[in-house]
Amino acid sequence: MRVALICIDKPGALQTRLDNRAGHLAHIAATGVVEMAGPFLNPEGQMTGSLIILNVDSLADAQNWAVLDPYSVAGLFQSVTITEWKKVVG
Repeated sequence: MRVALICIDKPGALQTRLDNRAGHLAHIAATGVVEMAGPFLNPEGQMTGSLIILNVDSLADAQNWAVLDPYSVAGLFQSVTITEWKKVVG
């Protein structure tokens, strides 16, 4: 199943994001379940959140992936929404 993680950074947390980016990307590479991902940007082009599409067996697997993400461990996110997602185009 495909699952979307919609993650919104805490205000003023850009440095936390930058400090943990290498670990976050390593987590993506090591787990092999991320189909696509990228940051949300503000009008100035700074990263303010993430959209991550996972291909996992269950919502519980997606929740576990999110909890172990170094961004989450570092306390980057103000909120994380995890919802089943259906690919229609692309």
